[in-house]
Amino acid sequence: MKNPGEKDEAMHTTSLGTTLWRAALALWLMTATHAAWGQDKVTTTLFKIITVKDEIVIGLNADELDRLGGRDAGAVAHALATKGEMPVWQYGVRRGPNGELQQAPVQKIGLLAHSSLRVEPYTTLYAIVAHE
Repeated sequence: MKNPGEKDEAMHTTSLGTTLWRAALALWLMTATHAAWGQDKVTTTLFKIITVKDEIVIGLNADELDRLGGRDAGAVAHALATKGEMPVWQYGVRRGPNGELQQAPVQKIGLLAHSSLRVEPYTTLYAIVAHE
């Protein structure tokens, strides 16, 4: 026969396990929901442009990428080489209204093909703010 204290300990362990399971499920649901919302909001693709002097991050939306003939770094590099220059939005990190970090447009710049050495896709953990 079990002591009453042993029964309480078993119930406490089961209750704790259930609570942890529920907390893990809630965390997973919040993460999955946030990821799904984040995918809907991201309409801007970021690229890193490596130049002779520095590196900059630019953002192009879906319409701009379609006009360039593709949605990857190769299409951006090809369009820049073909056109010789390209107006784009430079992106940088800033704090949003709630204090969260965002990758946001800083200024409109002109890229020149002769000073750009390489175009790479750029990933960020921050929310991407679309440009005009």
